[in-house]
Amino acid sequence: MQPLPGFRDFYPPDFAFRQLLFSRWREICRRFNFVEYEGPVLESLELYQKKSGEEILNQIYHFLDKGNRIVALRPEMTPTLARMIEAHYKEYKKPIKWFSIPQLFRYERAQKGRLREHFQLNCDIIGEADLEADIELINLAIDILRSFGLGKEDFIVRISDRQFWSEFLTKKGVAIEEWYQFFQAIDKIERDPKEEIERRLGGLAQEVFELIEKPCYWERFEVVLEGLRHRKLEEYAKIDLRIVRGLAYYTGVVYEIFDKAGKFRAIAGGGRYDDLLKLFGGEDIPAVGFGMGDVVLGEILKEKKLLEPSFPRLDVYVVFPEGKKNPLGLLLIEQLRSSGFSVEFSFHPLKMKKQLAQAQSLNARFALFVTEKLAEGFVELKNMDERKQFVIPVEQLVGFLEKKE
Repeated sequence: MQPLPGFRDFYPPDFAFRQLLFSRWREICRRFNFVEYEGPVLESLELYQKKSGEEILNQIYHFLDKGNRIVALRPEMTPTLARMIEAHYKEYKKPIKWFSIPQLFRYERAQKGRLREHFQLNCDIIGEADLEADIELINLAIDILRSFGLGKEDFIVRISDRQFWSEFLTKKGVAIEEWYQFFQAIDKIERDPKEEIERRLGGLAQEVFELIEKPCYWERFEVVLEGLRHRKLEEYAKIDLRIVRGLAYYTGVVYEIFDKAGKFRAIAGGGRYDDLLKLFGGEDIPAVGFGMGDVVLGEILKEKKLLEPSFPRLDVYVVFPEGKKNPLGLLLIEQLRSSGFSVEFSFHPLKMKKQLAQAQSLNARFALFVTEKLAEGFVELKNMDERKQFVIPVEQLVGFLEKKE
């Protein structure tokens, strides 16, 4: 039996890769003084109906639970964050800098770079309206990718601003109810045929295409680019008005990160969502954040061989020469494990040669022989790399193993 389409099994090598990826995410986020949080994987469907957008609503796994509530597996993390922040906003010093690595679910066609479940690093700054917060998050995303060994020749941050397009639509007299459809058309400009985009944009099509090809001066773009220049990160970014992000709640600067070779889907994306928390009955709180999924990034790192986890070696394999479990030997195993060492032994009586073969196959650093010397306070060890055998007092064993790590 196979897992459901779009879902993954994580065998030990895959799980080790995932954990190493998560570890690096956490390390870089903490350098930027972000703290980790988590929320429930199951939420009320109403949470996402507030502002997630029609496309996501059509992809949600939802059902009627035993309490007669319509619930949903979370398709994104930002609504949960908004709900949590609104409930306890006054308890935290501002700005709030949080990150999480939730598993998210969307019922969509499984394809390269997109599954029906994935893990996603979410980083958000709440309570700061200044563009410095937007720049800080772009800086963080760039540093995360650089920490894996990716450089300016590998990826580009494409930056735009919903506010730019909002002012454009206002000047053109487009009703606010029609803005989301406009943003959806722009969001699909690289994926759908030009004729389809022109049809959806109507009379605005020609001017929109001209703006995209030759973006005009926009002060907010200059502020963001200058902030990146001060950090010597300007080579990682460019202005691209085709980026609007598909979610309905974005209000300001938005960006997506792509591999320069164009082989993969977006590596990360985010932006400002100043109105979202107000929808939950809270204050008008400025907020900005981005998400970086594990699927596309994982594919890139594997292709470039930039993240190759290794399993920690087994410290000690305990050999019972007679094949019988000696109580003193079992106690020693427990003591070594309590001291922080990884220890293995055979559950079944085996000849010593087979036990040593197991130690070799498990890549053990040392084989420890439980002989009559143990009752006298000594243990017999074999260095499996150097093939050297020696005897040391039991009380020196822990210190000896620590020195050899």
